Amino acid sequence: MRGVLLAGGNGSRLRPLTRALSKQLMPVFDKPMIYYPLTTLIMAGIHEVLIITTPENEIQFRRLLGDGGQWGIRLRYATQPRPGGIAQALLIAEDFLAGEPVALALGDNILHGPGLGRQLRAHSAVRGAHVFAYPVADPTAYGVITLGDDGRALSIEEKPLRPRSRYAVPGLYFYDSSAVKIARDLRPSARGELEITAVNQEYLKRGELHVSALGRGTAWLDTGTFADLVQASEYVRVIEDRQGQKIGCVEEAAWRAGLIDDEQLRALAEPLLASGYGDYLVRLLPGVRPVPSSGIGSGETR
Repeated sequence: MRGVLLAGGNGSRLRPLTRALSKQLMPVFDKPMIYYPLTTLIMAGIHEVLIITTPENEIQFRRLLGDGGQWGIRLRYATQPRPGGIAQALLIAEDFLAGEPVALALGDNILHGPGLGRQLRAHSAVRGAHVFAYPVADPTAYGVITLGDDGRALSIEEKPLRPRSRYAVPGLYFYDSSAVKIARDLRPSARGELEITAVNQEYLKRGELHVSALGRGTAWLDTGTFADLVQASEYVRVIEDRQGQKIGCVEEAAWRAGLIDDEQLRALAEPLLASGYGDYLVRLLPGVRPVPSSGIGSGETR
């Protein structure tokens, strides 16, 4: 399975901040926002990722992330000339995917919780599509999925005025190789975009949409507004201060996945010592004062 990380869009709900900086490069406490979904993909066992951004921001992402070799992964880049919907990312990534299944992650979504890494890796050989369901107070702002008593999807709608359930679909989707063709056959919605909900609806129509409800111990944070951005930063700060473990730490996720060794982790830590971030990485190493390690990928348990 290959990963696609969508970091495009114009960030209109975060202006004037996004006039100078991509939303996905903004800080969420002590890391750039894009570190969090990239860590999620590494936790899912994905080592080849296409990052889709805007033409004007691509150089900034390349400067921050490079080719991924420092983390033992492979990063490629593509651009989205104008916002055309989440499903458009599948069309942009067609050559990169080369007929392989895909994990599509949104660059402004954060997932964190116990057992998350193990749960994500279980979908690397998905047949059809696999999405997640998460209860929210106001589902009208999201794609909303309705589940039957047996946990199967009954319906899925995009931003309904009268939601049939409280379950929103977070910005992480696992698809088999049919996803690109499904996206290619879509017609733009009323707002002129290729909706990812329409892709999920097609899989539902085929009887191939699988759903996992995320437990109460799992946090899903969408950082699309000023308030969301502040809340996400505060969540990360509180968890990291209380538990002594980082969330969304790409270096730690790569190290725990065996993609880099101890010496490579130490080398990554050295330029980051002044901020305290590097000190955290050093303390992960054997023979150094330990940081509690309940799992993989920056605080998310195995």
